[in-house]
Amino acid sequence: MGWLKQFSRRLFGQTPTYDGVGSGRRSLAWAVGNPGAIAALLYSQTELRAKSRDLVRRNAWANAALESYVANAIGTGIKPQSMIQDAILRENIQSLWRDWTVDADAAGLTDFYGLQALACRAMLEGGESLVRLRYRRPEDGLVVALQIQVLEPEHLPVTLNTTADNGNLIRAGIEFDRLGRRVAYHLYRSHPEDGALAPMSGNGGMETVRVSAAEILHLFRPLRPGQIRGEPWLARALVKLNELDQYDDAELVRKKTAAMFAGFVTRLAPEDNLLGEGLANANGIALAGLEPGTMQILEPGEDIKFSQPADVGGSYSEFLRMQFRAVAAAMGVTYEQLTGDLSMVNYSSIRAGLLEFRRRVEALQHGVIVHQLCRPIWQAFVEQAVLEGALTLAGYARGGIAKRREYLAVKWIPQGWQWVDPLKEADAMKAAIRSGLMSRSEAISANGYDAEDVDREIAADNARADGLGLIFDSNPRHELSTTSPVPVIPQDSQPQGN
Repeated sequence: MGWLKQFSRRLFGQTPTYDGVGSGRRSLAWAVGNPGAIAALLYSQTELRAKSRDLVRRNAWANAALESYVANAIGTGIKPQSMIQDAILRENIQSLWRDWTVDADAAGLTDFYGLQALACRAMLEGGESLVRLRYRRPEDGLVVALQIQVLEPEHLPVTLNTTADNGNLIRAGIEFDRLGRRVAYHLYRSHPEDGALAPMSGNGGMETVRVSAAEILHLFRPLRPGQIRGEPWLARALVKLNELDQYDDAELVRKKTAAMFAGFVTRLAPEDNLLGEGLANANGIALAGLEPGTMQILEPGEDIKFSQPADVGGSYSEFLRMQFRAVAAAMGVTYEQLTGDLSMVNYSSIRAGLLEFRRRVEALQHGVIVHQLCRPIWQAFVEQAVLEGALTLAGYARGGIAKRREYLAVKWIPQGWQWVDPLKEADAMKAAIRSGLMSRSEAISANGYDAEDVDREIAADNARADGLGLIFDSNPRHELSTTSPVPVIPQDSQPQGN
């Protein structure tokens, strides 16, 4: 490498081409490393995850950021809309799916959309989460014999790096074949930090079990090509958020301690009673009490000075605000979501911040949650339903890949965004529909609903209103009379009498 340095010096001189290159005074203490995508997390993931969990448990701001991300990314659920052309078959699949979501949780604590939120939160807090597909027996009485189990990443040992008996490489607990494909996960039977407290610990709680990759969904956000394990989302905010919490707590304790001293009495003769009170207590400390409305007469030689605790200063709130902005940027949320402080925002500023944040959330929804979690579960659900006979899809097994893709085609619809001024957004959406820039289906999907369900509900509402002779402004099929306040119903819409 010596010839390369000499060549660079002759070509570019002594001054580095980039400011970050060189060994000058400003870069002297800059110790850098460049580990690969796997090695970067191999030796640090466990500590990062432990500190992330510790902050979320005891720090309100860290927990608020995670809650905000889960509420925006999942909300009431990212819901599927089958794209099969056959309307009857499409409705049968949707109906079976709605029934299955109720029993989807292997633990029986929530439904499928609650599992989405649980898996997302586990990914944010621990960097990744594992979702296992649990196939059940027919006698279990499920709509479709499939359930979902969410596991924390501690079940996948990052220290397990070896070669399997079949010649496959195991890296960070994941087994790869010779083509680099994931073929299995080696999981602890129970959480390694629960020990004997785990319900499934038994005698082999700390032994790993090889589970086929077809039954495991590994949910994490890849930040580098070649990355195989996830990074906690609080990684870049851990130190600053921890020290900021300690600083704020220290200010609180300092003010609390200073406020405990109401005043100080000085006297020329220490042996005299204090303000008419008794002698010093057992610890040798003389205390004088104050009550509302007290008119105290001081003895000769006594003087009183009231405590004036030092204020935190006018820069305290601004300092915290700047630090919180840095923490919010590191965690990928807005300052207002992190702190709940809306005192310095207006409609335009908060909307601009939310637009940027929601673009990040949409990237997470479609690039990670839908791709890694929702689509594989939908495929497993459809295939299991076909095997059981709960769904009849002609040619699914023998029709080839193209036929299966046709049956598995699905659109995932996240919960719609609620804006600061819904009226402005509704008017803008209506203008886009009327000008042909957006379809009704797209507009309904943007609000998190299925267009077919909405159309059926509108038709049912109109039929019920017509049957009862009711007219509402929301129904443009009827025209209101300009000369009479009584609505005029077209002849073909009036209810038939006996």
